[in-house]
Amino acid sequence: MSEEKTVIDEVTSQSYDASDKPFDFIEEGQETALLCESDDSLRAQAGEQLKSIGYLVSEAQSAQEALKKMRYHIYDLVLVNERFDCSEGERSQVLAYLEELNMQVRRKMFVALAGTGFRTMDNMTAFNRSVNITINTENFKDLGSIIKRGVAENKAFYHVFRETLTKAAERS
Repeated sequence: MSEEKTVIDEVTSQSYDASDKPFDFIEEGQETALLCESDDSLRAQAGEQLKSIGYLVSEAQSAQEALKKMRYHIYDLVLVNERFDCSEGERSQVLAYLEELNMQVRRKMFVALAGTGFRTMDNMTAFNRSVNITINTENFKDLGSIIKRGVAENKAFYHVFRETLTKAAERS
């Protein structure tokens, strides 16, 4: 646990560096995705799938780089492999960071967990791991469709909740 905190604290305590910002300019309405996958072939496949459904994709090579990118940008989608930049038995620093995010920030993100130890779209595992969707890496060939369906279901599920938050904000 202390090792996780060290990387997270290290990133959050650093001074501003414009080169850490993932994007210089984003069109209004453009959705962004952060891709945290260590396997080169899976990363390439996932990147292509995400671009094909309209996401502007930023790739991270390490947990520290991912945390720096999230420091300056709230991504619409974060796709993280459960083994991304961690050794066997170690907890993912990216997932730990996402779990500790303020709920107002976290609700704006759709977090997809990739791996081999669970089924695609397993709601109980997603709930248990504090993510929106699980995706088995064997199904990356269909990643675009899986993400589109998951995001649509998430928007439908939280529609009334978000509408209520908007109305409450307007009143105050």
